[in-house]
Amino acid sequence: MNSLLFPLRCYRLNSVSAGIWKKTTRIHAPYVRSFSSSGPNRFHLPFVSSSKRQSSTKIPTYVWMTVGGSSVLVAYCYVSFLDRAPLTSRLRWIATSPDWEESMGDQEYRKLIQHFRSDVLPPSHRASITVHRVGHRITEAALDFAKTYSLHSYVQNSRPYTYSVVRSDTANAFVLPGNHVFVMTGLFKFVKNEDELAAVLGHEMAHNLARHAGEKVSGSIVVNILARISLLIDPSGILMTFLLPAATVLRELPNSRQQETEADHIGLHLAARACYDPRAAQRVFGAMKAAETSDVQRSPEFLSTHPTHDRRLEDLATFMPEALAIVERDADRCRHIRADMSLARQRAVREAQISNTQSYKNNRER
Repeated sequence: MNSLLFPLRCYRLNSVSAGIWKKTTRIHAPYVRSFSSSGPNRFHLPFVSSSKRQSSTKIPTYVWMTVGGSSVLVAYCYVSFLDRAPLTSRLRWIATSPDWEESMGDQEYRKLIQHFRSDVLPPSHRASITVHRVGHRITEAALDFAKTYSLHSYVQNSRPYTYSVVRSDTANAFVLPGNHVFVMTGLFKFVKNEDELAAVLGHEMAHNLARHAGEKVSGSIVVNILARISLLIDPSGILMTFLLPAATVLRELPNSRQQETEADHIGLHLAARACYDPRAAQRVFGAMKAAETSDVQRSPEFLSTHPTHDRRLEDLATFMPEALAIVERDADRCRHIRADMSLARQRAVREAQISNTQSYKNNRER
């Protein structure tokens, strides 16, 4: 009997001991192995109320207030600086002011005049006289265009253009904010008359009307901010080395080509309003295309700041009906203006001849 009861007593003692062990050790151990009816090798987690679990996962107030406030500020800045380009109604983001753009252009103008000081043709030079005369007609058309499309900053801050003709083999012309136009004499290889010169100057003044310089600077500001943020995320700079080329190829270059197309479009309107033949733009780009040699390796269009000549000719053909409609609308007015243009050209030739003769005499006397 005793031999039979001994195992039972041992079992009861062991079970009681196990119970005491459970009670004493569950208090101190976070994970307790329990031998229960639900099976061996079970782990019991300490009891945590649902309210405590929710409070432990809740985002601190200062975090979401900071993130939310920053998001609202960024959205406000973005919407506040949205602007539409004239004529095309293209939506773009410009964070600079017209006054700042003009100040920037004035500074760059002084630097370039200093740089080209020995190559700038005098105002009495025939090329300078022609550029000034055609430029004056385009300027009047630009002011009329600005009033039509409610470009208040351009109308209010309108000031005379400066025209600098630079002796250079480069076939180029460009404009700076603040109404500063530079024309390289190499351009006259492709520009043979005043209509074609008007197409070039109209294109350049269109950049100012559409504030393309401010748009480019604004885009650069955004890229620089993103570059700095990338350094905070990845101090090694590897992320930034991918970000900057991607921003150039995916945003800056496409935007630059879009601006050039937009300037071509607006330039046709300016030439037509100034009573010049807008079809001259096609002749200029056609001549430039013909001058290209097959030996010159051109970069793909997606890596260029300008559209290809073929693309520009196609776009000009698309825009041309609008410009020709302006010419037809102003036919009577332009008939008299073009007659005055012819007289002005003859007068300019005589003045240039007199100026050259006087210069020749002065040089001989020296």
